[in-house]
Parts: sequence; structure tokens; C-alpha cells
Amino acid sequence: MEYWQALLLGVIEGITEYLPISSTGHLLVAQHLMGIGTQGEKAKAAADTFAICIQGGAILAVLGLYHRRLAQMIRGMLGRDPEGLRLAVAILVGFLPAAVIGLLLNDWIEQKLFGMWPIIFAWVVGGVLILATAWWAKRGPARGAGRDLLELTWKMALVIGLLQCVAMWPGTSRSLMTIVGGLFVGLSVKAAVEYSFLLGVLTLTAATAKKAVWPVSSLPDTIHDTWFGGARLMWDFYGPLPLAVGIVAATVSAAIAVKWLVSYLQSHGLALFGWYRIAIGVIVGGLVAAGVFTA
Repeated sequence: MEYWQALLLGVIEGITEYLPISSTGHLLVAQHLMGIGTQGEKAKAAADTFAICIQGGAILAVLGLYHRRLAQMIRGMLGRDPEGLRLAVAILVGFLPAAVIGLLLNDWIEQKLFGMWPIIFAWVVGGVLILATAWWAKRGPARGAGRDLLELTWKMALVIGLLQCVAMWPGTSRSLMTIVGGLFVGLSVKAAVEYSFLLGVLTLTAATAKKAVWPVSSLPDTIHDTWFGGARLMWDFYGPLPLAVGIVAATVSAAIAVKWLVSYLQSHGLALFGWYRIAIGVIVGGLVAAGVFTA
């Protein structure tokens, strides 16, 4: 992998991770266009691990931007801030469905859904869902109305967490499902977006750790079928510098995207992302049909 490729993938990851447009779909398209991960099963496994591990940059961006909220949750877990404890519990409850279902269905999802047609389908359906949500929001309370983040209950968090599981289908977007879930249970736009970001820290950290630490089950009888198999495979193919470049690029671009998204949604809503998802789904679908991409 060239450094410019690592830089580009990091920027794509950072921009798309928290926008409701699917980072997985964009990264797979970018990897295919650059010929990354197309030289056999080991190359694909290394590329998949790289794409997951540069999520560390997106995690760092939120940790930096929301450090006060994270400090509040830490104080809560130490018994010094009841509101912080309540939020920490809501984050944990929101994470649990993905943790359980992810462990049970991970191999099946990677085998059946990591193709271009499932991603295209998810892009388009997600776009329609966004447009429907935007239409519903116009008929409901004024934008910005709704509950504050600290009013989130564990039951509301569980609903959001269950909806987050839908995003295990590549192309759906974890951010989309958790933001829409937050709005569905009655959070304000700002609170729904902030909860999505904070829940993402735990979810993405777990996904990154699992991909790096877990054995690469699709490659039996090799050193990569042991613990830290994904990380060792990625290291063998790329070395440390591309990963560092990707993480730094993802950190900077994710911080910019997060700041922009919070401001944009409070005054414009989600509709733009719905039209974008439908457009990119149609474009990539046309490229697949034309034989540019393999399905």
C-alpha cells in the first residue's frame, strides 16, 4: 500500500464514519478502485483489517471533541456524578445488542453481505429511510425540540442499540441507524447525534479490537489463524507506517466531519444524505452492471 492510498483511505474513513452514508461502503469502493485487497484471500483479509483499524482515528476524534462528556461518565462510574452514571449505563445498554449479535453473526455477515449488491441495496434503502424520516420530522415538533441527552433512559438506549444492529449490514451506516433511533425515541437532533458519536466510541473500539485480535478464520493452517491473526496479517502486508498515516488522516477528517455534522443537522436536517445515498447507490450499481466492479 502506498502512503497516498493510506492517506486517502484515512480521509474517507474519517469523513464517512459519522456521516449517515456508510464508511464501509465507501471504503470497499475506494479499495477496489485502487486495487487494494484484490490479490487473493490473504490480501483481502489484510485490507479488511486495515479498514477496520483506521477507525481508531475516528475514535480519537470523538474522544477529543467530547472529552468533557467522557469525563462526566467516568466521574459517574466512580460514584461522583449521578447524571454521568446514567449516561454511562445508557451507552453500555446501547452497545450490548451489537456485541451479542455481532459475535453470533459476524462470520455469516462477512460471507453473505460484504458484496457490492448488498451494499448498493443498503445505500438506496437507507436513502429512502432518511427521506421518510426528514418528511416525518417536518410534520412533527420543531427541529431541536426533544429530550436532552441526560434524559435518555436505558429503555430508550436499548431501542437505539437494537437499531444499531441493522447497521451490521454493510452500506447501512451505524451513524444513520443510531441518529434515526435517537430521534425515534424522542431525543433532540443534537442529543441524538451526540449519543450516536459516544455510542460509536464503544462500538468502534470493540469492532477494531476484535478484527485485530481475533483469528482470521477464513485462513486456516497459517500463523494468521492464531490470536492477533488479523493484526499480524495486516503488518505483514503493509507495515506500521501506512496504518499510522491512515489513523492520523482519519482523526483529522473525522473531527472536521463531526463538527460540521452537528451544526448542519440542527438547521438543515437529514434529507441531503438521503439523496446522496440514493445517487451513489445508483452510480455504483451502474458501474457493477457495466462490469467495472465485481459484485
